[in-house]
Amino acid sequence: MDETSLRAHAAAISARLSGKRRILFITGAGLSAESGLPTYRGIGGLYASSHTEHGVPIEVALSGPMFRRRPELTWQHIADLERAVRGAQPCAAHRIIARLERQHDVVVLTQNVDGLHRAAGSTCVIDIHGDCRELMCTRCDYRETRRDYSGLRLPPHCPACGALLRPDVVLFEEALPEPKLEQLAHELARGFDAYFSIGTSSLFPYIAAPIEQAARRGALSVEINPAITPVSQRVDIKLACGAGQALGAIFEPAP
Repeated sequence: MDETSLRAHAAAISARLSGKRRILFITGAGLSAESGLPTYRGIGGLYASSHTEHGVPIEVALSGPMFRRRPELTWQHIADLERAVRGAQPCAAHRIIARLERQHDVVVLTQNVDGLHRAAGSTCVIDIHGDCRELMCTRCDYRETRRDYSGLRLPPHCPACGALLRPDVVLFEEALPEPKLEQLAHELARGFDAYFSIGTSSLFPYIAAPIEQAARRGALSVEINPAITPVSQRVDIKLACGAGQALGAIFEPAP
């Protein structure tokens, strides 16, 4: 998307946001890619190959059934994910979204497990897939926050009861956490003035559904993503560019 077109679209979005106070940001791996993190698929993606070195698809290696059967294998790939996240800092887009809380009622629904929205200062974050830095016991109520896994013996065990630890993330073939689904349902029931889908492929129904809600309510909907996704034809405005560039043009335009 060329700069002239971006500025024109950004001005149109900004005008429609005038007086609007409640905004939902739906974010995926494409946003955190601007913090230097690999996306999950595609060229340079963390899981670009179809099979792991163990001869199974990554979706199988990182699944609930595999964790129960061979936790050491699942933990190896969880550690790969944490290693990619380690040391990453919030990007411009994370920081802009966090700053918007000063003027707006902002809710973030993110698929990312990197914790960067909270690190940037966002306070109302529904991390629907969890946070890889939060570890919990599979038997007792022990929990700990670990900023990196270095020095962690894999698979790790609970210091309180000796059972396996796991990150507080949703593995493949596992249900989404009910409390977070309830929180999302509560926020959606209240409705939003504007809905932004940023850097997500929108393949999961619970990620695409808010954009469908925006269409039903006649609310502003914007997609920021260089790729075409299932919601691209449903949004009011499509910005085929990076998250920081787009959000900067909309919310922090140059004088």
